[in-house]
Amino acid sequence: MHGPLPSPEQPTSAHREIHHFEFIALMAALMALQALAIDAMLPALGDIASALGVSDPNRRQLVVGIFLVCSGLGSLFPGSLADRYGRRPVLLVCLGGYVALSLACAVVMQFDALLGLRAVQALASAGLSVLPSAIIRDRFGGDRMARMLSTVSIVFMLVPMIAPTMGQAVLLVAGWRWIFVVLGALASLVGLWVWLRLPETLHPDYRQPIEVGPILRNMGASLRDRGSIGYVFGSALVMGAMFGYINSAQQLVGEHFGAGPRFPLLFGATALMLAIANLVNSRIVERFGARRVSHTAVLIYIVVAGFQVLLSHLPGQTLYSFMPMMAMNIALLGFIGANFGSIALQPFARIAGAAASVQAFVRMVIGAGLGIVIGQAYDDSARPLSWALLLCGLTCLALVLFSERGRLFRRLTPPGGSRPVAQP
Repeated sequence: MHGPLPSPEQPTSAHREIHHFEFIALMAALMALQALAIDAMLPALGDIASALGVSDPNRRQLVVGIFLVCSGLGSLFPGSLADRYGRRPVLLVCLGGYVALSLACAVVMQFDALLGLRAVQALASAGLSVLPSAIIRDRFGGDRMARMLSTVSIVFMLVPMIAPTMGQAVLLVAGWRWIFVVLGALASLVGLWVWLRLPETLHPDYRQPIEVGPILRNMGASLRDRGSIGYVFGSALVMGAMFGYINSAQQLVGEHFGAGPRFPLLFGATALMLAIANLVNSRIVERFGARRVSHTAVLIYIVVAGFQVLLSHLPGQTLYSFMPMMAMNIALLGFIGANFGSIALQPFARIAGAAASVQAFVRMVIGAGLGIVIGQAYDDSARPLSWALLLCGLTCLALVLFSERGRLFRRLTPPGGSRPVAQP
């Protein structure tokens, strides 16, 4: 499907002209803003701590951790609002909040105030990580949806590769405050893009009332489906392990393993592995099915994490033994994340916004909370992170087995299926 994407609500002629590749790029840009708000901060954490008088080295991680947790909390609301009022207006409000609060962070004078503004920014902009999935679900179903999500994730996952380098580049010519100014400027450009080019994708017949009862029922329905829920919680766990790495990466890789100025490049290299994995996944998922691909990836993830635990307990572990294994496990997330998200969202065509919201809430709150715990457990070694990767992988497998009633590698949708699936 490479032609124009028509809107179910008869948009203006300007909106009607958006094409397949522009649609992918726009969805990726929306999701990338959240990744930029996280990863562009990493090289600046030390400077922020020094400028705002933070002495505890682990406390600086909260600039990232608080944002992640509040993104999860905020994700409960935009999906239901978008199911009522449409995707476009909610996206534009989220982008406006992102811009305003980025600029507020740029002028803050106290560390606690910065954490508070980061929390509000995450709450206000949470729709940027929720609504792209709902918009894609409006258009696609089955393994075709998994392929689209994976394709979007390729671009999205390239952001962590460049974000720390962008942050480092800003630090070379200006102070850390200008990182927030740059984020606000980028969000303004994406907002203009949405305003000019994105059609409304919510079908008029699928609009939901803004009433507590229907919203709670819709959200509850997305958490009661056995075939979906194991994938939601499973992805939350592996995401939490990755967030644990992100929170502690500057200390672990940059300081403990002595990467120093090479840290942004090494961090970016792991993100490149993730992007490549998503590219491969987008090519194979329609052929083999989201379940087969993701189940295989989880099993390999557990094996790699086991090796990481072993290496972390050997004396004299170096950067060159840690980074290849970490990059491999992050790459495996490229075969897990988009496929798990597609499987979990598949049954909810009529309530895609509410389902995407509550699933993102579970993934982000559990994942971000777990990431903070893992990051705060940092002890000048890779052992806490390695054990977290292994335990999260094993628990994820158990949850998938629950959803699949003990059977892995089943394929429940036909190859290339894009027919919307009715609400159960």
